[in-house]
Amino acid sequence: MDIKKVEGRKKEYMDLLLLADEQEDMIDKYLERGDMFVLEDNGVKAECVITKEGDATYELKNIAVSLECQRKGYGKRLVDFLFDHYPDCNTMFVGTGDCPSTLSFYHNCGFKESHRVKNFFTDNYDHLMFEDGIQLIDMVYLKRER
Repeated sequence: MDIKKVEGRKKEYMDLLLLADEQEDMIDKYLERGDMFVLEDNGVKAECVITKEGDATYELKNIAVSLECQRKGYGKRLVDFLFDHYPDCNTMFVGTGDCPSTLSFYHNCGFKESHRVKNFFTDNYDHLMFEDGIQLIDMVYLKRER
């Protein structure tokens, strides 16, 4: 297993990015200003994009694991890698939909709920968003602190 930073050509990973954020123009808002990492294990299994939001504060903007590789520890490995890779990171935020399976993943990675942005998905996406059959309305922000 190897995790590498992507320098340029980030859009080559759009199919995987779209698993976590299904509207390309929303991805475009953070893709170039963020750092992208891919996890390879006999091919690309997962990726993430992280942005620096302030002193010692980062935001995990996108994390996706290919469908056939989910629930095998790749996502958690990426999150743990980010904390190792950014020793100045004291607080990491992640925003997601209010879906029990996704929230459980982040809780297992050490995140705790921070705050919510009301109507984020209905106000910012051009279509209704669903995850595990649940309509996403509010953005749930979680944070992990060192």
